[in-house]
Amino acid sequence: MSATVPGLGQPGPAGPELPETPRGLRATGELGDRLFRGAARGSGAVVLMIMLLVGVFLGYRAAQALRVAKWSFLTTSAWEPDSHHFGIAAVLTGTVLIGLVAIGIALPLALGTALYISEYAPRRLRRTLISLVDLMAAVPSVVYGLWGAFFLQGRIVGLSRWISTYFGWIPVFKVDGTDPGDPLATSTVYTSSTFIAGTVVALMVTPIACSVMREAFSQAPVGEREGALALGGTRWGMIRAVVLPFGLGGVIGGTMLGLGRALGETIAVYMIISPVFAVQPHILQNGANSVSALIALRYGSASDFGMSALMAAGLALFLLTLVVNFIASSIVARSRSGAGTEA
Repeated sequence: MSATVPGLGQPGPAGPELPETPRGLRATGELGDRLFRGAARGSGAVVLMIMLLVGVFLGYRAAQALRVAKWSFLTTSAWEPDSHHFGIAAVLTGTVLIGLVAIGIALPLALGTALYISEYAPRRLRRTLISLVDLMAAVPSVVYGLWGAFFLQGRIVGLSRWISTYFGWIPVFKVDGTDPGDPLATSTVYTSSTFIAGTVVALMVTPIACSVMREAFSQAPVGEREGALALGGTRWGMIRAVVLPFGLGGVIGGTMLGLGRALGETIAVYMIISPVFAVQPHILQNGANSVSALIALRYGSASDFGMSALMAAGLALFLLTLVVNFIASSIVARSRSGAGTEA
């Protein structure tokens, strides 16, 4: 191969061929960027380490009880650790039922609030509404518990009676030991129930779910919004065709995050329910229980072995909430709204 020498018109010797592989680029960044990156990675590592240590601590303290109970720990309803007859079948069922009731009520509240704030509220009012919703999350759980025990419980019995009257043919809404059609029947069978506890917890998890949904809805592409409106769609049509599909991951993720919070709620549930150690599938009927309420109830009077049993119950709740939150984070990250926020 030859090359033409400029100005002479004569071919010259060919130069060495350069490799065709692209040159790698490495951005060192400013000192502040490197410090921030290191701090962020360190913070993430510390959080993971703390969670790992919590799991190891619970597992270590629960080992004594789990060695005695073995697999019956998951199938036994009674809680008598001193006689080595204990399990979380009843309290775990109650925990899940309270969480499902809470999410069943919180989901439409959070979804409607998030849509109104992001799509319908005037700009001047939007910031105020966001602050009010976030303020609900800052209210202590004991305040919700007091409100539920002394205000809501006596006023929601009528709704519980109405549901059992017209929907009692559904097993979950059935109430044993009373005739819902009898106006003179006692109302105590409807108090301290899973339904009342779930209603109170629903108000506690609504701000969390609403915040996640609102952020997802606000990230819907402006071009798709304007395109839907330009094609003659109404605002609700635009929301149904653009905003809701885009924020579906946020809706599911916010719901799952709220469920994780509902499963671990302690004080509000403890102040409302009447603890029973039997599987109670009737959510309107008096008597319920949860893992967190069990720990709060028995912690002060537990023996060494009883404390190990409580640690085993706490380990089960820790793993359950960890799985729920992990699923929620995965759903949000894989959605269009979540992918748009990844670094």
